Amino acid sequence: MPGPPPVVIVSNRGPLAFQVAADGSLVTRRGGGGLVSALGPAVAGTGATWIAGAISAADRRAAAEGVVEAEGFRLRSLVIDPDDYRAYYDVISSGALWFVHHRLYDSPRRPRFDHHWRRAWDTYREVNATFARAVAEEAAEGAVVLVQDYHLCLLGAQLAASRPDLTTVHFHHTPFGGPDDLAVLPDDVSAELLEGLAGHHACGFQAPRWAAAFEACCREWLGQSPPTFVSPAAVEPAEIASVAASPACAEAVADLGRQVGGRRLIVRVDRIELSKNLLRGFHAFDELLERYPEWRQQVVFGAFVYPSREGLPEYLAYRQEAEGLVRRLNERWAGPGWTPILYDPSDDFARSVAALRCSDVLLVNPVRDGLNLVAKEGPMINERDGVLVLSRQSGVWAELGEAALGVNPFDVSATADVLHRALSMEPGERRAHARAVRRLAGARRPAHWYADQLAAAGIAG
Repeated sequence: MPGPPPVVIVSNRGPLAFQVAADGSLVTRRGGGGLVSALGPAVAGTGATWIAGAISAADRRAAAEGVVEAEGFRLRSLVIDPDDYRAYYDVISSGALWFVHHRLYDSPRRPRFDHHWRRAWDTYREVNATFARAVAEEAAEGAVVLVQDYHLCLLGAQLAASRPDLTTVHFHHTPFGGPDDLAVLPDDVSAELLEGLAGHHACGFQAPRWAAAFEACCREWLGQSPPTFVSPAAVEPAEIASVAASPACAEAVADLGRQVGGRRLIVRVDRIELSKNLLRGFHAFDELLERYPEWRQQVVFGAFVYPSREGLPEYLAYRQEAEGLVRRLNERWAGPGWTPILYDPSDDFARSVAALRCSDVLLVNPVRDGLNLVAKEGPMINERDGVLVLSRQSGVWAELGEAALGVNPFDVSATADVLHRALSMEPGERRAHARAVRRLAGARRPAHWYADQLAAAGIAG
């Protein structure tokens, strides 16, 4: 009886990261990012081949060595011309598609689709074709190909033309814009994008609303929609627990305790990303202190954030605005021995996990999010019956909304009120809340998410 078909996974960023050691040797370690956290534990050791872009100089050196096997992964890295990569990643993926799906455009000024942008779109198409050629070369007859995220939307149609024997499934990690959102793009680009996705045998999404938006776009542009499925990504509890139990995390917990000084702790752990809504979170904290003076000197807001997409001017400006706001609020409210906002942009994962362990309130307030793994990670390792304050615009709301305290991410005053409610909860209510959120957050594992993608390709788990 034949076994299951071989599996190829395709993504912009791979599961391995490479560094050059002092002696000139190449050092391999597990990569970071939400995709690797959610999919890596299920894929490692299965024999699947992972195809990804070679992003750093060390990645390109590893690519020259061919397929690399390490940490349970089998990785083939693709070397892409740096200028082409910037056009494909910065201009189109991050600068256009991300903005459309998250509704981030400043429409009086941006976007502007001129001939420079059109050249970048041509490059996006060609980079997708480079990935498609690599898959066509690597994939065995009848293989299953799992394509990840909005960077590679055109692979389905390209592979259907060159390798019709392959079964391809696309999974979209971000939100998906509805017809009015996609109408921002040039008409032919929207059609090509949807045709590329419709070339897959199925398309998966993190939440029902994103699948429904995609289906509506396909009906409007293409007259029909391909099969879709909904499968929220999950966290591997053992992996986050391992970091939480590490000496580095213990040291960070002790350091955080000295800084907070026994006060209540509101925490956010995010990229410095337009969609994550940092500014309104800080404004809500400001209003909390103004309207509920009993919390002055009694609470600290720990913002454990790290830079993102700093090749785009909008992101540099956003970071500068966030840091300026933090300075002003600390100047306004600080008192003896009390720094109201602890702002840490150091990208220290152990310190972020320490903050999640110690939080009394976890604020997750994106204006729009495909899922949000932090909302699952935090409750799994929290040691203080922490309360989850969650945006209803996050994809994970579909899973955790029945237990979390919901907020409209645009309503600063309402967010301040919910923060007050979270801080004021009686111990018994906090325990019940934390238990309910933890149960929902831990209901799925990475293996479930991987199995759902395979099932969409016709492979039973």
